Amino acid sequence: MHRELRSHIISLLNAETRLDGRKLTEYRKPINVEHGVVKTAEGSARVKIGETDVIVGVKLEVGEPYPDTPNEGTIIVGAELLPLSNPDFELGPPGIEAIELARVVDRGIRESKAIDFKKLCIEKGEKIWMVIIDICPINDAGNLFDVSSLAALAALKDTKFPAYEDGKVDYKTKTSRKLELEKTPIAVTVIKIGDRFIVDPDIEEEKVIDSRLTVSSMEDGTLCALQKGGDYPLTMEDIDKMLDIGIEKAKELRKHL
Repeated sequence: MHRELRSHIISLLNAETRLDGRKLTEYRKPINVEHGVVKTAEGSARVKIGETDVIVGVKLEVGEPYPDTPNEGTIIVGAELLPLSNPDFELGPPGIEAIELARVVDRGIRESKAIDFKKLCIEKGEKIWMVIIDICPINDAGNLFDVSSLAALAALKDTKFPAYEDGKVDYKTKTSRKLELEKTPIAVTVIKIGDRFIVDPDIEEEKVIDSRLTVSSMEDGTLCALQKGGDYPLTMEDIDKMLDIGIEKAKELRKHL
């Protein structure tokens, strides 16, 4: 089944088109970003690219710093892939797909230093803010990496600190203090099928990929994180092409923030 699908997709790609008629490096439409969709969270966003739909919520909790970074807060990213969004997902502990999705989103934010962890310190060596980012796909129609990464950034931009006094957090009272984002790293996943490169794969294209490279870059095009996936290796020439595509397409996604 997949062999026939792969053959069909490759023949289309060789003709510079795709199953749904898009160009090879064209994102699905529409691209929608909505803020403040979860009232119980400190920040939230819902992002749709085509039919892929992801909600991200941000909670701020007070915890203890790591011994080697006594004056820095941290982020914790988790993803829950429910059968509701894709029948291939199963209930239970996070599987490898959920772990990798969380890792890709975490790496883009952490490596770019999008958040200044020192500004999350409440009391050196004693108390810090922990930024907990929860990813929840509503519908997986392909390309969860890019949609979730964009939703995480949008949710962080929406985040405000709750009231904190005498060592206690009052979650019912939001302050006007926003979580500062120093940078906005945009993730673009470039897919290799045969000898062609595409972005924003749909669910059918994802079944036949050879390799993928998630490229996170900053406003000026500086790379901040890479994540390789797929069963086949990439040549240096492949990587150079994928980086160029990833950096260029990030400019397009950034406009939606």
